[in-house]
Amino acid sequence: DDLDPERLIQCPYNKHHRIRAGRFPYHLVKCRKSYPEVAKELATCPFNARHLVRQADLSDHIMKCNDKGILEQDIVNQSCGFQREQMNAVSTWQAPPCEEDWES
Repeated sequence: DDLDPERLIQCPYNKHHRIRAGRFPYHLVKCRKSYPEVAKELATCPFNARHLVRQADLSDHIMKCNDKGILEQDIVNQSCGFQREQMNAVSTWQAPPCEEDWES
């Protein structure tokens, strides 16, 4: 389960490190400082900062990243919400008084 905080994840800086998912962001910061040469070779996914991939593989990762779909869905939902707000907005416009009398 991807949401399980106890699940073990392999560190991108040192393949022998296996870290609990709940501690993974903190470990990444620590290991980045400990392995600066490896850090230079890695790029961060724009959709999830926990995804560190080789710079040469970044474009391929971006195309396949599961978190891209989540972000795109959030954008669609926000856009739909904005459109609904626009449609539900009550106009305060009032017609100016008419000086014509069609009855006379």
